Amino acid sequence: MDNILILGGTGFVGRQLRERLAAARLRLTIPTREGGHAGSEPAAAVRVVTADVHDPDALARLMRGQDAVVNLVAILHGTAERFEQVHVALPRSIASACASAGVRRLVHVSALGADPAGPSMYQRSKARGEAVLQAAAEAGTLDLTVLRPSVIFGAGDQFLSVFAQLQRVFPVIPLAGADTRFQPVWVGDVAAAVQRCLQDDATIGQTYEACGPEVLRLRELVRLAGQWSGVAGGRGRPVFALPMPLARLQAWVMERLPGEPLMTRDNLDSMAVDNVASGRLPGLKALGITPAALADIAPGYLARR
Repeated sequence: MDNILILGGTGFVGRQLRERLAAARLRLTIPTREGGHAGSEPAAAVRVVTADVHDPDALARLMRGQDAVVNLVAILHGTAERFEQVHVALPRSIASACASAGVRRLVHVSALGADPAGPSMYQRSKARGEAVLQAAAEAGTLDLTVLRPSVIFGAGDQFLSVFAQLQRVFPVIPLAGADTRFQPVWVGDVAAAVQRCLQDDATIGQTYEACGPEVLRLRELVRLAGQWSGVAGGRGRPVFALPMPLARLQAWVMERLPGEPLMTRDNLDSMAVDNVASGRLPGLKALGITPAALADIAPGYLARR
């Protein structure tokens, strides 16, 4: 298995995965709408192609000559139609293009909490996307592995880094979903898990929950982000939990601000349930990966910021 197509290869997890696979001397194809070589890997190891992966014809062309596909494409915010396009229609197109090109191997990165009856559009659409691919696998056209990561942290993340930055600006942090529990996983461990799945055929047909070793409430994570980034002399800012009516108002306002929102009402809906491993599915240790602790990684990159 030498030729790997990475959909979403210019994103947060994608950049980490590219470095690992390029170091393993695999040949990578990375579609992007911008074009150009957008990474630190040797150009000979990575072929960056200008393409829209939501175009079925473009996706069919990308599949030619590939031995495996990794799908990392996802969004956190959007309308019901946008979630359907990215999390459901794209996996359906991937399954069809793989079948047409004879590409059997697919590693699909979904999300912890994917649930057809989940409280948010995000969770429900992630579950429907998994179902589309599982149906193709059951029909015998795909050799599928699914990874379900919890919230992912690491240098350049849009999680702890955002909370640290907010505490540099505001004297207090009013927080929605303050008591929701998370099991954050390091981006390097997620990339390692994808690589392990590509290398080991025993992972075919499996779904893995990719989670870190610690379960923390959101208020605790925000407090640690402030402390590790040195805000207020290493104390961080006070965090105040918002009651649900105010939390929904805050999310509604944020949805209407220019740029990518920090919080939407759908994000808030997701936090109605804890984002922790169910224990019913294998985790990173089943892939031979000992997940990194938050305190071993986050202080280094937060302090540099």
